[in-house]
Amino acid sequence: MTRIPRTLNIGSEERTALENLSRMEGRPVSELLREAIKDYLNRRDSDNLERTMSALRAYRKQDPEFKKAIDEFVEAEARFEDPLEGELMQEQLGPVQRKIRRILDS
Repeated sequence: MTRIPRTLNIGSEERTALENLSRMEGRPVSELLREAIKDYLNRRDSDNLERTMSALRAYRKQDPEFKKAIDEFVEAEARFEDPLEGELMQEQLGPVQRKIRRILDS
């Protein structure tokens, strides 16, 4: 993984807390910040996935056989030309889509 340096402006209280935690754990502040950012992003991915699943469950109660969704899909497939049909655009997948694809592929 390529690391890109960034500047982060934080308050003096947060800086002092990070420096103290760094000394207590014997780890560099940059490592603590990378770990905190990863945890935050993973939590956001989980929150987004939970919201998506809740919306899907609510929709399923309204249309348990997904008939409306299937009809709309068939209509769109018949009506619209897809210039990228059959091509996987992995780099355009968001974090939730990548996580779902990893789950489905395993």
